[in-house]
Amino acid sequence: QVQLVESGGGLVQAGGSLRLSCAASGTIFSIYAMGWYRQAPGKQRQLVAHITSGGSTNYADSVKGRFTISRDNAKNTVYLQMNSLKPEDTAVYYCNKEPAVELYWGQGTQVTVSS
Repeated sequence: QVQLVESGGGLVQAGGSLRLSCAASGTIFSIYAMGWYRQAPGKQRQLVAHITSGGSTNYADSVKGRFTISRDNAKNTVYLQMNSLKPEDTAVYYCNKEPAVELYWGQGTQVTVSS
């Protein structure tokens, strides 16, 4: 059974930084592309960053240059370093495979950026 557990969220002032982690279990993590997604109140969940099994990355325009996705296959963990945070980055952040698998959504981690 695949389980993805996100952590590292919190409350931060605009301009601050957070590092999110996603620990995966029950799957051969290293062979999959992984993504970080976010869902703000009243909005659809969106992909903000993804990383291939080989380490290639891609970002949504809204976070490009501020967020960095990385992975440690030995630890079955994917990270999202978020710098220069803005109030509009406030959302629940989730990790999942890319493309996402409905059954794999976890609880997410709340990120709140105050102005």
